[in-house]
Amino acid sequence: MPLRNALLLTTGLLALSIGGQAIAQTAPAAEGGADIIVTGTRAQGRTRLDSVAPVDVLSGDSLRQQGTTELGAALSAIAPSIDFPRNAAVDGTDSIRPATLRGMSPDQTLVLINGVRAHPSALLNTNGSVGRGAAAVDLNTIPGAALERIEVLRDGASAQYGSDAIAGVVNLRLREARSGGGATVSYGQYDTDIDAARSSRHASDGETVTVSGWQGFALGADGFLTISGEYLNRNPTSRGDVDPRATPAVVRSRFGDPDVEQGTFYFNAAHPIGEGWELYAFGGYQYRDSSSAAFPRVPSNVNNVASLYPDGFLPLINVRSKDLTVTTGARGDIGDWDATIKLSYGRNRLDFRTEDSLNATYGAASPTSFYDGALIYDQALGGFDMSRKVPLGSGDLNIAWGWEFRRESYEIKAGDPESYNRGPLGGNASLGSGAQGFGGFQPSNAVNVHRENVAAYIDLEAHPTEALTLGLAGRGEHYSDFGNIATGKASARYDIAPWFALRGTASTGFRAPSLQQQYFTSTASVFVAPNIVETGTFPSVSDIGTALGGLPLKPEKSTNLSVGTVIRSGGFDLTVDGYWIRVRNGLGLSENIQSSFSPQVAALLAPYGVSAARFFVNGVRTTTKGIDAVAHYRLNSAAGQFDLTAAANFNDIKVNRVPVSTAVALTPTPVLFSRQRIVSIEEGTPRTKVVGSLDWTLDQFGATARATYYGDVTQPGSTAAGDTHTGKKTIVDLEARYKPTKAINLAIGANNLFDIYPDALTVANNSTGVVAFPYYSPFGFNGRYLYGRVSLSW
Repeated sequence: MPLRNALLLTTGLLALSIGGQAIAQTAPAAEGGADIIVTGTRAQGRTRLDSVAPVDVLSGDSLRQQGTTELGAALSAIAPSIDFPRNAAVDGTDSIRPATLRGMSPDQTLVLINGVRAHPSALLNTNGSVGRGAAAVDLNTIPGAALERIEVLRDGASAQYGSDAIAGVVNLRLREARSGGGATVSYGQYDTDIDAARSSRHASDGETVTVSGWQGFALGADGFLTISGEYLNRNPTSRGDVDPRATPAVVRSRFGDPDVEQGTFYFNAAHPIGEGWELYAFGGYQYRDSSSAAFPRVPSNVNNVASLYPDGFLPLINVRSKDLTVTTGARGDIGDWDATIKLSYGRNRLDFRTEDSLNATYGAASPTSFYDGALIYDQALGGFDMSRKVPLGSGDLNIAWGWEFRRESYEIKAGDPESYNRGPLGGNASLGSGAQGFGGFQPSNAVNVHRENVAAYIDLEAHPTEALTLGLAGRGEHYSDFGNIATGKASARYDIAPWFALRGTASTGFRAPSLQQQYFTSTASVFVAPNIVETGTFPSVSDIGTALGGLPLKPEKSTNLSVGTVIRSGGFDLTVDGYWIRVRNGLGLSENIQSSFSPQVAALLAPYGVSAARFFVNGVRTTTKGIDAVAHYRLNSAAGQFDLTAAANFNDIKVNRVPVSTAVALTPTPVLFSRQRIVSIEEGTPRTKVVGSLDWTLDQFGATARATYYGDVTQPGSTAAGDTHTGKKTIVDLEARYKPTKAINLAIGANNLFDIYPDALTVANNSTGVVAFPYYSPFGFNGRYLYGRVSLSW
């Protein structure tokens, strides 16, 4: 393999030449401390090292100078507090993957685009993945080419920004360019040795082609329009083990990354209109066609129809995502106030299909392709923000206040009847219901709901002396479904010396239950002689949920405390911040409550023709505590410019309490929140993650070396004996760059240079060979990825 050998030789020699020094670039490395931030403060002119709360500033270049072109994966590679598990074999979550901040639920981090709330995906993660029960923003809908930088506020900020900002805020800031442009083509593939419990093999797969570009245009004398686009085509990967259930024993699964083809377009624009005012607009659209694999059906499977699939079959779950976001408004001066008016709309539609499958209850007459229905979420918001600075003693006071209105809608559309029906052979209780792999949404699952909320806030930041900064924020919101909530935040910073400062914050936060959590419904029809009954997920306020004691969902609430220090001297800076986050009344998806559990449950479910049900409940209490540390040093020498960064996140999550009963007394009491859910929260993300990187440039040459240490992660089983572990692993990434001309940049590299995998599942925990490695792994389970990239700029 010439490509493999050349890349390995080049990257290996580069690793030897700089390896002893290589400790890592996290986000702030490329920018230094002088970057002006807009996240976590509404005062102008603050830098990341002047802020009262920890903010990482991640340059667009640091995100793009990697092998991956997925924003979620690129962000995780350089920010130790962020993780992006590569889920597999968990239905739609294979295609819409959520990220976590400080190990907390993906929907407890607020995502902004140019400071405006982004809309979440329509998908609710209902299977056993990290982030189960969450409906989060899909970071991979934003192309890296569109981004100037990302600011990550690692602090509770509900009082400043509203719902979801319990763990922190990720603000995606788009390019602003009146001229210039660029284009990039990258190609890569996995070249890896797979050592599973039953077999070993070599694989070259996951071929990925990404073509992206951007262009800036002048609008009048001072305006700009920047457009960006990206096309991605990625082949699937397969990391399963051999399946011992049938002869021959071969790899029958496709456990790995999905097959993806997507196109994305983004724009960002502003134009002055006189009198100190300008109009602005930004937004984008993405179409993604993604296919992941369900579990294989061997020829002897009771649901196989030999005339259709004599060798068994592998169902594919196809998700077609259409994602739109657009924001417009005006900003300018009203008297002494800086004013911003905003209107924004976002929509995500997910259409599901099951391919290469069948509905066994139709026998040989079954279709092999099914339309399963759609999930649709949209969000419209409008509001205004006002701020001004007034003198205060020898310093100043920044006053900011504003108002916001938001309307959210959620809809489920039913699939084709064959995707969920029980056909002519439906009286056979041994046959599964609907399309094998992913059954369609039924008409009884269809919903179309909405809610509104209004919010008002005030945010004060005082700088009474050169050394002291004080902050105070408050926010009140009214939701049409659960009522009122108020949050507050206090912060302080004192610069003891020009090189040393202390800072701290205390705040309360909340996260409103999403419409997806309140109304998602998915059922399957099963035959329980002599009747066909339903089992599935229901709203807590549905007739079925209410019968079992379900209640209207309430917001999660949090208390956040942080304290830290900032040290800087010359080209060196260090920030260390400790945090403590208590979440009360947290939401969780219950376990199935089955009619077979007790006669009482059977009697409650009998009128609805339901044999089992689950729904969301409040009552989870967690405590998250840890330390974030980021050290950065920049050195200019005759040997080139060196940016070195070492960053670490030490995180500990404890589940203090889980709901043990519903509003209806059930005797005996069923388990609502299992051991698996508790272990997933406490140990499903790394307790320790350390990133060390070195970025080097000299004339036409450049290189980035990065090593990331991940602590052990547990993928829970139903008992401790069924737990699987990733083990403690260090992943090394390396990239070399060369600019033969000012306009051309060539790069080659390797992600996971030394082909590291999480610990393989044992035979005892992998009886079918389908899932060979823990999909909770924070660095995935695909092995070494080799790539090349050509970039042009003008």
